[in-house]
Amino acid sequence: MAEKLAAVKGMNDILPGSVPRKEKLPDSAIWRWFERTVDAVMTRHAYQHLLTPIVEPTGLFVRGIGEATDIVEKEMYSWKDSMNGDALTLRPEITAGIVRSMIEHNALYNGPLRVWSIGPVFRHERPQKGRYRQFYQLDVEALGFAGPDVDAELILMVRSLWEALGLQVGRDVRLELNSLGQPAERAAHRAALVAYFGAHLDQLDEDSRRRLHTNPLRILDTKNPAMQPLVEAAPKLADHLGDESRAHLAAVCAVLDAAGLPYRINPRLVRGLDYYNLTVFEWVTDQLGSQGTVCGGGRYDGLFEQLGGKPTPAIGFGLGIERLLLLLQEVGAAVPAAAPDVYALLPDPVLLPQALVVLDALRREGLNVQMHAGGGSLKAQFKKADASQARFALVFGQDEVSSGQVAIKPLRSTEAQQFSRPLAEASRWARELRAA
Repeated sequence: MAEKLAAVKGMNDILPGSVPRKEKLPDSAIWRWFERTVDAVMTRHAYQHLLTPIVEPTGLFVRGIGEATDIVEKEMYSWKDSMNGDALTLRPEITAGIVRSMIEHNALYNGPLRVWSIGPVFRHERPQKGRYRQFYQLDVEALGFAGPDVDAELILMVRSLWEALGLQVGRDVRLELNSLGQPAERAAHRAALVAYFGAHLDQLDEDSRRRLHTNPLRILDTKNPAMQPLVEAAPKLADHLGDESRAHLAAVCAVLDAAGLPYRINPRLVRGLDYYNLTVFEWVTDQLGSQGTVCGGGRYDGLFEQLGGKPTPAIGFGLGIERLLLLLQEVGAAVPAAAPDVYALLPDPVLLPQALVVLDALRREGLNVQMHAGGGSLKAQFKKADASQARFALVFGQDEVSSGQVAIKPLRSTEAQQFSRPLAEASRWARELRAA
């Protein structure tokens, strides 16, 4: 017998809920519900959908994310193309690819764009709860907009998404906010950090020593408990911000205050990628242990130029879908179950032609219909119908069909009685079932 093959560790199948599995992961019905919810929220905010390739030139991420980041140094799946020797990479995030696409197609020629995308990303790291080697991101970008008005609108749109998904702001998720200022301000802060941490080398762990001269801002994001007092006393970026950067953040906060959205200014919030400036934000939770960030983003006005385009202001955010769906499970959010409206029972296969005509009419009227297949007793078919969570069972019995009728039994109510409807008028009574 051939060797049994399995998925790569940290890369998971998204299966229907009816399929048992060892690890508790979101099923495909929850996944589709999430995508539909996102689509509705994005459409209400006039964001347009786009897709970019999962394979990009390696240089895109070296230039876009930053050569000294953990993602580029340790986590990318990269190789040389066997045909032409090109350096290629499975994308570790989506933003850089979107910016590449905008530059390549001159997509902002007619003005700014609001876009969103959902797709797989890849990072070679140790799989753990809510973190995988292949995972899916929702990525949302407002491209060509410079003002704090769009920053605030984007953050408020995330609140709308939480509400649509059933998460409660303040209880399930919280907003943290900061400003990274402009490049010159960050450079002054960087120099202060290098001097400060350089004077305390004996207190730095190996990771922080490595980052000292390549990416000292990332030291502020350390999870090492022993370094927290040192980090808390480090120079703060806020002390290096100029008037324009402070005014930009204040304008964002004014809108959030007016909208009644609570937030916390977190001076240590730096985000993990090099391309951010001015407004940065994270939505965090206490429900997922140490993996507290469920959504993060900010402004990246220099990335277009960094990737060979014209200077273009931009802001966006990304969230890991698996982690977010795990949060929905943890807080008990009301995720709708995937169930047919109608389950059709066929005690006698001879009646299949009449039954299929009726089922086709019901589907044309917008009902979700599952037909029993494979035979079996009426009792066994009723068990299958109940297990499907359908609202109604349609019984195409010999006596009913001979009299031009189909029996309809409500399955989710113990009080409702079975009734009959004419086979020839399925389109009419389909609306009755849909409204019930």
